[in-house]
Amino acid sequence: MDKFLGQELPEEDRWQFIQDNADAIEEIGYTHRFTPEELAQKKESLAETSIEINDIEEEKKEVMQGYKKQLEPLVSTKKQLLEHIKKGSEFRENEQCAKILYHDERMVGYYNKLGELVYSRPIMPQEMQKTIFKNLKTGTNG
Repeated sequence: MDKFLGQELPEEDRWQFIQDNADAIEEIGYTHRFTPEELAQKKESLAETSIEINDIEEEKKEVMQGYKKQLEPLVSTKKQLLEHIKKGSEFRENEQCAKILYHDERMVGYYNKLGELVYSRPIMPQEMQKTIFKNLKTGTNG
């Protein structure tokens, strides 16, 4: 069995020669070996495709960074809101509160602007001295 048939004929006439001498023509699958020219063309296509992929990935990276910058504050807000919902409260810093001493109970209460008790603790020894003018103002007696 010859490895090659019709090599002496020009390439455009070779297939006709092979068909004329064949017992049958059938469709089958097989592995085609590339010629050096075909292999060089494949390598060139690979290089062009790789460059194009790299350009698209760079563009994608820039776009993703833009989205990441847009998402960062939203993700932070979402995280904070989830924490507030989970706890049912939030910690507020540096908010003015009124400190009221309850000598009878030996306690100190801190009230926010809405009049809510936000913190209480035992009274400290230096806070134990009663002031002479200690009266809670009710709004009717000045």
